Amino acid sequence: MSPTQVLSPEVEVMDLVLAKIKSHAVGVFAELRIADLLAGGPRTAEELASAVGAHAPSLTRLLRVLASLGLLAETGPGIYGLTATGSLLRSDVPTSLRGIAAMFGGELHTRAWSRLNHSVLTGEPAFDAVFGAPIFVYLAANPEAASMFDAAMTSISGRQAAAVVEAYDFSGLSTLVDVGGGHGALLAAILRRNPSLRGVLFDLPHVVAAAGPIFEEAGVRDRVELVSGDFLKGVPVGADAYIMKLIVHDWDDERAGTILGHCRRALAPGGRVLVVDAVVDETPGSLYANLLDIEMLVLTPHGKERTEPELRRLFAAAGLRLNRIMSTASPLKIVEGGPR
Repeated sequence: MSPTQVLSPEVEVMDLVLAKIKSHAVGVFAELRIADLLAGGPRTAEELASAVGAHAPSLTRLLRVLASLGLLAETGPGIYGLTATGSLLRSDVPTSLRGIAAMFGGELHTRAWSRLNHSVLTGEPAFDAVFGAPIFVYLAANPEAASMFDAAMTSISGRQAAAVVEAYDFSGLSTLVDVGGGHGALLAAILRRNPSLRGVLFDLPHVVAAAGPIFEEAGVRDRVELVSGDFLKGVPVGADAYIMKLIVHDWDDERAGTILGHCRRALAPGGRVLVVDAVVDETPGSLYANLLDIEMLVLTPHGKERTEPELRRLFAAAGLRLNRIMSTASPLKIVEGGPR
């Protein structure tokens, strides 16, 4: 299609309708780690099918779709190689998006999203209706699902972390606590850029247990303390900054306020609290925030993306003053607050 060609309304609507097929095709590609198998060069569909234990004719049909989507290039009859875009789904590249693709195309995410109508009609999380428990309770009881979820969050964290590091000046801080920091990609990136800063990674025990390698690879392990716990009950005390990326948006106002309140009470004098989330506004970039907001509706315990006025009220209820909202190179923004 030429840059000046305009899609008809019918084509635009059908593109939206068919988006689910694209997501599932990419998800299976990621789940089977086909990009890893193609890292050394093109292979035939039959070779790939043998390597992953797939039905060769069916896999061939999937590969054709992936080639149409630009993830693969058919270099010869039935021979497929990775494109630069497809390489982002390799598991061994720093910019890998394999984890998030596998989760969004997988059964856990799909089953919850199949009940979006339940959330829209009732205001209740579809995930709970499908799986019989809130998502974080379910993940705690299902290690395989938790591992997939953690891998998905880690896969998107690298780019987001780089955007946060570029946008915000962490100099002058002595200790930063990453609340709900997952495997530590954000904290590692911040510490690597700020050699005098010390960090605390705070998350659930099974999450923190898998965090060490990221800090080792970043060369900052000697400046990190790994602490496990539940941020709904409290956070490590005495740091001069607390950061939460994609944490506050997981919770309703009451529990989001509880988390922020714990940070406020733990904060050293003159410290600051940083919330990294999408912010709903009237700009074109708010599409991401609106889509993520529906993700929160379906999956989380009444979480949501918030507007600036909503964030100000949330901060105020926790004893914090919202100082500023900063844009980043990603769709996420940094919401900075301090004691009132």
